[in-house]
Amino acid sequence: MSETTGASYAAAGVDIEAGDRAVELMKEWVKKTQRPEVLGGLGGFAGLFDASALKRYERPLLASATDGVGTKVDVARQLGVYDTIGHDLVAMVMDDIVVCGAEPLFMTDYICVGKVHPERVAAIVKGIAEGCVLAGCALVGGETAEHPGLLGEDDFDVAGAGTGVVEADRLLGPDRIRTGDAVIAMAASGLHSNGYSLVRHVLLNQAGLALDTQIDELGRTLGEELLEPTKIYSLDCLALTRTTDVHAFSHITGGGLAANLARVIPDTLHATVDRSTWTPAPIFDLVGRTGSVERLELEKTLNMGVGMIAIVPEESADAALATLADRGVDAWFAGEIMDRGEHTTGAALVGTYSR
Repeated sequence: MSETTGASYAAAGVDIEAGDRAVELMKEWVKKTQRPEVLGGLGGFAGLFDASALKRYERPLLASATDGVGTKVDVARQLGVYDTIGHDLVAMVMDDIVVCGAEPLFMTDYICVGKVHPERVAAIVKGIAEGCVLAGCALVGGETAEHPGLLGEDDFDVAGAGTGVVEADRLLGPDRIRTGDAVIAMAASGLHSNGYSLVRHVLLNQAGLALDTQIDELGRTLGEELLEPTKIYSLDCLALTRTTDVHAFSHITGGGLAANLARVIPDTLHATVDRSTWTPAPIFDLVGRTGSVERLELEKTLNMGVGMIAIVPEESADAALATLADRGVDAWFAGEIMDRGEHTTGAALVGTYSR
């Protein structure tokens, strides 16, 4: 009489021991993000944050955001580089939170993989932890899920959620913006984490470029350019609020500069941004030229070299630029706020990019 072996989780493709190994490997990186308000460590069912720290606020408002990195993860997968994509994740979440003037407090992540390779998962978390340090927040927990049969063995995706806090009377946004305010642009580090479906389609599919192709105008390989981490502006923006009367911020992500800036402009006003005040990095021209992508299509898909906008009173523009320069942030006066008049949109780009 023959014996049969019953089904098991491992036989179905889920390796619990590999998951445990990944947790052990990531602990040292998570520890680097800890703030005094964080209680406990990894391994619990929930991350704990001591809310009594908020007692110093008169009326604390909690700000929350969630996001992912999009198809940029496929570039990381193809190159086998896993320690930068988490940096992108933190930027996409925490730079949304700081837009309202909130201080980032803590973050959680979700990593979905086809098969748990402990070192890969730990490398992803390393990037998230390093990003959290740059944003000033704690990584209080997360989840690694193994989905065999749904994802290939090397496939993965990442998502995260964050929480911040702002004093109610210091909340930034449309209500503060006035005619004559200055629009201060902060340079992007590259493509950031938006528009990669277009970028990959044009450069990898249509043009057939390999990620290890050396591109002279980029000064490095295509893969290195595409994996350039998204700049994290959180602490720079908070520093600006301490030295300048900031009225609003706008995080330039999906939808491009004009559409994201319009989100913080009141209905009665209009923002004009002058393209001639900066030169987009070569990667933007490469995508447009290679794919014969019209300028307006590029501008509503990619950041075109601007990652964050600050709106400040005109008389505070020089002080704002000085603060950002002291912090090593490339920034410039890019436009102004005016009455809506006959303008039909909240924001528009004018002029021609500087060459």
